[in-house]
Amino acid sequence: MGSTTPGEPTTSPEPTASPEPATPAASATPRSPLAPRALRVLRAARPRALRRAWAGWKDGHPVPARVLSLAVTLLALGLVVVALLLPNKQEQLHLAAFTRIPVEALLGAAVLIALPRRPRIAVAVLGGACLGVLTVLNLTDIEFNQYLGRSFNVILDWQLLDDARSYLADTLGGTVALLAAVGAVLLVLAVLAVMALAVVRVGNFLGRDKARSTRGLLLVSALWMTCSTLNLQVSGIPLASEHTITMLKYHEQALRSTIRDEREFAKTARADAFGNTPGSQLVPGLRGKDMIFTFIESYGRSAIEDPIEAPGVDRTLADSTQALAKAGFHAKSGWLTSATYGGGSWLGHSTTMSGLWIDNQNRYRTVTSGDHLTLTKAFQKTGAWDTVGVMPGVQKGWPEAKWYGLDKVYNAFQVGYRGPKFSWSTMPDQYALEAFQRLEHSKKRDKPLMGFVILTSSHQPWAPIPKMVPWDRLGDGSVFKGIEAAGTKPQDIITNPTRSREEYGKSVQYSVTALTQWLERYGNANTVLVFLGDHQPIARVSGNHASRDVPISIVAKDPKVLDKIASWGWTDGLRPAHDAPVWKMSAFRDRFLTAYGSTPHPSKG
Repeated sequence: MGSTTPGEPTTSPEPTASPEPATPAASATPRSPLAPRALRVLRAARPRALRRAWAGWKDGHPVPARVLSLAVTLLALGLVVVALLLPNKQEQLHLAAFTRIPVEALLGAAVLIALPRRPRIAVAVLGGACLGVLTVLNLTDIEFNQYLGRSFNVILDWQLLDDARSYLADTLGGTVALLAAVGAVLLVLAVLAVMALAVVRVGNFLGRDKARSTRGLLLVSALWMTCSTLNLQVSGIPLASEHTITMLKYHEQALRSTIRDEREFAKTARADAFGNTPGSQLVPGLRGKDMIFTFIESYGRSAIEDPIEAPGVDRTLADSTQALAKAGFHAKSGWLTSATYGGGSWLGHSTTMSGLWIDNQNRYRTVTSGDHLTLTKAFQKTGAWDTVGVMPGVQKGWPEAKWYGLDKVYNAFQVGYRGPKFSWSTMPDQYALEAFQRLEHSKKRDKPLMGFVILTSSHQPWAPIPKMVPWDRLGDGSVFKGIEAAGTKPQDIITNPTRSREEYGKSVQYSVTALTQWLERYGNANTVLVFLGDHQPIARVSGNHASRDVPISIVAKDPKVLDKIASWGWTDGLRPAHDAPVWKMSAFRDRFLTAYGSTPHPSKG
């Protein structure tokens, strides 16, 4: 069968002796140059038909049509006002926040009234989309403030969205994570589209009778100026609002601050009080000691002082202090203010070890790509220690090992674990510690050992939580299968703040118990343990406006080790007193190096 292409004359096919009947598929094969035009006509006819049907319904039902039209306009206006007044913190989400008069609405209305129809629609679409973007940013800020205690950084925080997806996959399953990711994308698109349509609707309403709209605008503007001049308020919130302008300034300043900080921190990271100190002059007061630096996930001040969490945790700390004392160990404890909150554990780790304030991902990338001296690397630099890391939370390449000065690192797949995951945590802390003992700490060696161990069992969502089992029954971890299967499910507590606090407290009890029992069982006269939290848990557990303080303890048998920090004023035992000294987390490295005899030899930035 012949065919034509655009621009060629059509010809009739030659007759055949026995023509075959055409099938629908065969008859659809030829492409007529008129087909695209017909399709365009059909496509244009559909909205025209819908408009005619709508016009017919309005003519037949004038009163319901007017009511419906007014309702849609009011809804559009309400959406615009809500978007202009939407706070970026959950505790500010109350009725009084939405009873204000936004000056941005008055400015926008003036522009829409002044413009002819087509430019008005174009400006309304653009303005609505921008308002949708600001709405998405405010909603994202609400979640970030709840989980990380800070607003979303539009430059630095995009990769955290993938971390959030991975967390959901580990906690609630891959299907839920995929649906959540798709839902988030669709929600963003829906917000942008709805806000654009809402502003167009309001603009068309204002443009229908410009004289009446202008009079109304002048009246509301006079009301706004009166409220602003008299500082009239509702529940302590000014009625005359400039919220959107304030938020735009806030985001603009955050962008400028991020860009400026990137330049300044790179210079700061090159300066180091101990950068040029020879290895022979680093930590001479700890020579011959097995040093273990351990972080307990989300171990914060709230675990020790919150009325729901503290009773169990404090009892565990008291019991562990007594058990360690019977084994010959003693401890001193204080507080550090973490550089992060609710998440971003690696920022707490790197801040403690580097002596730099690393509170965002850009600073982390900058410092880990350089050669700033970490506390762990100081031990490697002496040449007097073997340095090893145990990272059960690491499940892919980890180039930071070189920056930390670790000769060898064991990740989640290199410790022989064959048991179940406990939500995000790849293995129970007890197993990770036993693996450290089996693979490194128990081995005879020419040098003492410096271990860097990151424990993960107290990572949110704190369900299910492992239980302690006899140390000689740990095997390959299969013993935990029944414990994991019988444990609390994440979905049972994830939306319940009280249960989350209860389970969080239990998870900290487990981690502290596992660590202190390991020290009782395997520690010796030359073992020195430094353990601390990386950050406070999320606001749902620690509370809004909670401090960023985390406990830190130094435990040793040799009394000389604790004597060297006697001037610090820390509390005896594993539980720091409420009024114990509080330092910035970035101050610990230099204080520790100085206390144990290191000599400063600064490097310049």
